Amino acid sequence: PGRKTVVDLGCGTGPLLARLLERFGRVIALDFAPAMLARARERLGPERSCHVSFLHRAMHELDDLAGQIDVAITINSLVMPDVRLIDRTLRSIHASLRPKGVLLGVVPSLDAIQYHTMLLLDQALEQGLEMADAMRFTAHHAEHRFYDFAFGRFKFQGLRQKFWLPFEVEHRLGKAGFRGIKLNKVLYPWDESLAGSLELAGFPPTWDWFFLARRQAGSHRPQSLREDIASKPGSP
Repeated sequence: PGRKTVVDLGCGTGPLLARLLERFGRVIALDFAPAMLARARERLGPERSCHVSFLHRAMHELDDLAGQIDVAITINSLVMPDVRLIDRTLRSIHASLRPKGVLLGVVPSLDAIQYHTMLLLDQALEQGLEMADAMRFTAHHAEHRFYDFAFGRFKFQGLRQKFWLPFEVEHRLGKAGFRGIKLNKVLYPWDESLAGSLELAGFPPTWDWFFLARRQAGSHRPQSLREDIASKPGSP
């Protein structure tokens, strides 16, 4: 790892950068917001920030890094509401990786919102509310007015973000050419920001989705899932 290159895509204020400097020979921090990059520099201080390459650009603008990256990291930064931009970004990340390079990331979970909704609905029904009232209660306290559940989007005061289902993570990574895709939950304890948190403390916690995906050795362009299946021995 000490000789490898890592890029933190959508680095924000740079909470990961100090650790990355300890583990990698070359560290790149990318963000579209100059204020975030300035905060990241301040956070590291002048002695450490001089060892980081700070890039002010969008996440899909990686042509000059093609084939140079060993590890790419996206922590809650793959949240563009337009899936065309997400697909473009994932293809760019794939092209930036060296063969056997790794993409690690976390994305906001839409199914965690649905899970919270289920628990709130049960809670309302157990308190004696009729179904229609329980549904209204749940929709209000789970803030459904901010979510588009069909397309996995969140909108609040001008902020628009993508929320993900696990099958969608696998689909979009595979579509961009990634293989060896693994998913796991990043668990978050119930806290006051979530409606009913005290009453729900005995239930399993809510989550976001962590994923790991790799660029295959020798891959030059994204291979479709259909091509991937057809290339396997015994395929019709």
